[in-house]
Amino acid sequence: MQRVRVSLPYFVEAGWDVTVLTVDDPTPTAPLEPELLATIPPKVEVVRTFCFSRRWTSWFGVNNVALRSLPFLFLAGCRLLGRRRYDVIYFSTTMFLTLPLGRLWKFIGGAPYVIDLQDPWVTDYYERPGAPPPPGGWKYRVARLLAHTLEGWTMRGAAQLITVSAAYTDALLARHPILVNTPVTELPFGASELDLEFAANRSKTRAPLLPAGGIRLVFAGAIGPGMLSSVEALFAAIAAARKNGLNVSVYFFGTSYSPATQGRPVTLELAARHSLQDCVHELPARLRYFEALQVTLEADANLLLGSNDLGFNPSKIMTVLAAGKPVLALAPDGSVMARRLADLNQPCVTFPSGGIDPAGLRLIAEQLQTLGNPPARPATVPAWQRFSAQAVAGRQLEILGRAAARPETLHPLP
Repeated sequence: MQRVRVSLPYFVEAGWDVTVLTVDDPTPTAPLEPELLATIPPKVEVVRTFCFSRRWTSWFGVNNVALRSLPFLFLAGCRLLGRRRYDVIYFSTTMFLTLPLGRLWKFIGGAPYVIDLQDPWVTDYYERPGAPPPPGGWKYRVARLLAHTLEGWTMRGAAQLITVSAAYTDALLARHPILVNTPVTELPFGASELDLEFAANRSKTRAPLLPAGGIRLVFAGAIGPGMLSSVEALFAAIAAARKNGLNVSVYFFGTSYSPATQGRPVTLELAARHSLQDCVHELPARLRYFEALQVTLEADANLLLGSNDLGFNPSKIMTVLAAGKPVLALAPDGSVMARRLADLNQPCVTFPSGGIDPAGLRLIAEQLQTLGNPPARPATVPAWQRFSAQAVAGRQLEILGRAAARPETLHPLP
């Protein structure tokens, strides 16, 4: 949702007439954030569709918002397409089961559609050697079956694909070679300076979310199982640095996608293994967006953690860099995140998949020692501004404009 939201002001500024189709979920799993509505330009039409309540669908094991709203989204889209002509339909969501609607709507209304993959729809991560068991039991198996069934059919109809990571593109083409003729653009998430400015002004009237004292490292966001190797490397280095008198604390916020009452800490067991119980703090419940920005701005340094799923590229990289605080980044060798940071002239400590070596631990410890006295920021334009929200919106509009202008035929069904 944030991907599109931060681009909307620039879409409107460029003269585009935008309709946002979303759901009115009576039982959301994430906290509601009315403040975000103030960032949506008044000229944007927002259409909200009905969605079944989880109070009823949970009896059948269904909590996914796409499944609970799919028929109503389809009908609402049909009504919109019948009411006026749309030049292009843009999907940017991790609710993958909504993506096949693009091909149905193209057949009904003739509008081409663009799919923006923020995460891979199909992944083999949990099938790799040494991977943890997949979450969800039978739900995971059903979701995987649907993904394999629908992905190729859906992507073949798209006028253009966008991915936040080139690794997602490579995997997609390996599964569906017919997509070699479909234009694909790699486009990372942008950083909204408007949001950071709003969060900074908002925090002036609110109590701090971080206690004072020592060097405070902050990570705000979910931590998947593939990221725990980066967490363990960090903890090993902190344990070594503390022996040399470094006063450092780590704060993890919103580490679980589960509802507030169901989230379980994922870092505290590792912290205990390294005797860091007194300086590692974790709140699994998801933070609201502007609260996450507030702790990012309050931090003495922010953490970026890579994953053993090497194609993973955190959506918050540009925002963390734009916050202007020191950054400590850790990632396995060969990760897309490490390559992205190198492209942005940002240091990243990498380590082999088997675990970090003594030289790597020393390097992390040295970076920890410098966090209390960070070097002055250069006066030159930072590299991350190539991926500001405005710059990313401009790229999105170029892609959408090409898709709207180019006649396109669906690939034939096999």
